[in-house]
Amino acid sequence: MNNALALIAKTQSLIAAGDIVAAEAALVELADAGKRPSTIDRRRSAIAFAHKIQGIDSPTHSALVEEVLTGIRRELGKAQRGKAPAVTADIRAMVRSLGGDLHDVRDRALILLGFAGAFRRSELAALTLDDIEACPEGLRVTIRRSKTDQEGKGRLIGIPRGEHPDTCPVRAYQNWLHAAGITTGAVFRGISRHGKLLGPLSDRGVARAVKHAAELAGLDPAHYSGHSLRAGLATSAASAGAYDRDIMQQTGHKRVDTLYRYIRKGNLFQDNVARRVGL
Repeated sequence: MNNALALIAKTQSLIAAGDIVAAEAALVELADAGKRPSTIDRRRSAIAFAHKIQGIDSPTHSALVEEVLTGIRRELGKAQRGKAPAVTADIRAMVRSLGGDLHDVRDRALILLGFAGAFRRSELAALTLDDIEACPEGLRVTIRRSKTDQEGKGRLIGIPRGEHPDTCPVRAYQNWLHAAGITTGAVFRGISRHGKLLGPLSDRGVARAVKHAAELAGLDPAHYSGHSLRAGLATSAASAGAYDRDIMQQTGHKRVDTLYRYIRKGNLFQDNVARRVGL
């Protein structure tokens, strides 16, 4: 209920009474931020309810807003179908395509840590040094709040050391902190063209880093996003024969059917019955 009230309060601050243009802009802003159609529909319902309790007509019922929503669903549907999981081979190609300047050192750490932890891009962007503890086995990372943990109970994730130095997430993380001189605050920061550290990297900045590395590696950047790291770990682990429960412990999935949406492509040929019929 608190989340619903917060959404309504935010909506009321954004939407003027009966303002169709403002309603349209609010929904488009969510689409540009990469929110799912279901999330945008919930915001639309909140806008309508906020107007209802004020006794005024909601702008969300207008033909213009309906047309905008139809376009958003169509475009987001295409985008979601086109995104690929960044499996282990893709990750290796991405990080090996990166050079040695500060941007590349950051992006290498971001990609390897994001993949190994199956993090959402918002979780990566929110990480601070206080959330990460080094240990002999690797790193202990605390996710203090996520999409499925709005109450902020937190979740602990282990990041093991990699078998290969150039793709080890722990080494990449430590190299980034050393190169950037970060001793407190946000882990991943923006960087100016002059090499100066800026504020915390946004979740959209995470997506741009993944797309850039994909392009350098000769992959189609249009098929990759920040979500590709999370989907890629689940897919790669499933292909390697990991148990569902172990994958879910790393990804934080609560439902197996949701996890299967991630790993279906990974098992497309591995467990294919056509292998067993003697063709």
